[in-house]
Amino acid sequence: MALVSGGGVAQTAPPPGTATLESVAADPVVRPLRRTVQPRSARASAMPAAGGESAAEAAEVLGAAGSPPSIPAGVLDLGNGLSFVANYTGQSAFNPVGGMRQGSAYASQAYLGIDGDMQRLAGVDGGSFHVVVSQRHGRSLSNDFIGNNTSVQEIFGGGQTARLTLLSYQQKLFDNKLDIEFGRLSTNPNFLSSSLYCNFQTNATCGGPTSAFKITNLGFWPISTWGAHAKVWLTDKIFVHGGVYEVNPYTQRPTDNGVDWSTRGATGVTLPYEIGYSTTFANDVLPRNYNIGGVVDRSDYADPVLDTRRGAALFSGLDRLTQFGRSLVYARFDQMVWRPDPTAQQGLTLFGVAIKGTDGRQINDYYLAGGAALLGTFPSRPYDTLGFVVSTQKFSSVGLANVRAARASLGLDSRDIATQQVMLEVNYGIQVTPAIRLMPNLQYIVNPDNTRFPFRPKPTPNAFVVGTKLSIDLFTLGGFAKGPGSL
Repeated sequence: MALVSGGGVAQTAPPPGTATLESVAADPVVRPLRRTVQPRSARASAMPAAGGESAAEAAEVLGAAGSPPSIPAGVLDLGNGLSFVANYTGQSAFNPVGGMRQGSAYASQAYLGIDGDMQRLAGVDGGSFHVVVSQRHGRSLSNDFIGNNTSVQEIFGGGQTARLTLLSYQQKLFDNKLDIEFGRLSTNPNFLSSSLYCNFQTNATCGGPTSAFKITNLGFWPISTWGAHAKVWLTDKIFVHGGVYEVNPYTQRPTDNGVDWSTRGATGVTLPYEIGYSTTFANDVLPRNYNIGGVVDRSDYADPVLDTRRGAALFSGLDRLTQFGRSLVYARFDQMVWRPDPTAQQGLTLFGVAIKGTDGRQINDYYLAGGAALLGTFPSRPYDTLGFVVSTQKFSSVGLANVRAARASLGLDSRDIATQQVMLEVNYGIQVTPAIRLMPNLQYIVNPDNTRFPFRPKPTPNAFVVGTKLSIDLFTLGGFAKGPGSL
């Protein structure tokens, strides 16, 4: 998951998570090393890459870049093997209708990434190192005003603090057929991810389907732990991918800055795995990605309902019972279905995700999402995007047990408790300048869940949310790099 590679040729083969409509770069051309839209990876072949393949690519996959998702962020290349990317992302949201009460919130993130191409720095073919430091701050509309368990501002969470988010070494071997990375990692740029997802502001989709992080201890950005993953390309289109990541609740403390590398507090590991079929613009007119996989979670977790005496923790005030082991399976796809110009990357891509918990005390029965993203809305707006996504999470009986018990303790009926939360978003992404991207969006939440506020005596009204996402490539803004549409 490199940050950004050090080559000087524009990308010809987007990685599997990005070979979609949003990949809107023009025909590949050779550009100067300095002040250029940087390629994703030093991968020599047309073989797709492995997810967030560089610091800039991680910014793209996670929606931090000031360019359309899957278009390289503006990168400062020193010409000696070191590359830098710096971005600012801000997300505002207010709910004029619905939720617990009306209000507004703003959350943001500053992002600095460094990539080192070890071929250029030390003559190590296929080697690279990656560093990301992030700083998050702000408030969550979902936490403060709506009350549901999934944020409408994906940039919020993981501790509103400065954090070392990534420190890793990556090695590609056997003509790039084997790709290994290890160090201090987050899981979601590499598994269950696509740059399409952060064409949206909702955390139900952007950053990876959040249900996976609710029903297992799968790690999420910007929190990093010890980990490693390896991807083997069986052909130029088929791969197998697996990883192992430490689970350590200490890293999720709000004040953690990611610099305590001890395993003190570790409770186990997660083991994500997948097999996939992935093409790029280099080997497919309509690029596609199809993945099936799962997560084996061999770590402790707090029981959603029971205390240490196996009573109701909601009423006893005792610590929750420690359970061990959960798992899930998933399937996901993205498929470009319309590409008006076969020499360009503008077009329409459809995508979908399904997640099902298979073991342990799960709060969700399943999660489903589907949507569409259009890159190039008008001939005069080749870097603008239009997106729509709808997702649903079905709560399990365990997940709603506290709400039912709280209602019963108040003498209230539980028959009006919704078991399904649906979240929708439609947005339009405007490439204001090569450095600045603005994405106004409308979101709607059907049946906002009460799991965070079980004693609320009535269902939370459906919420209408007006949001705006601002992304800025700082090096492009300062004239040290080039973004979409730069001359």
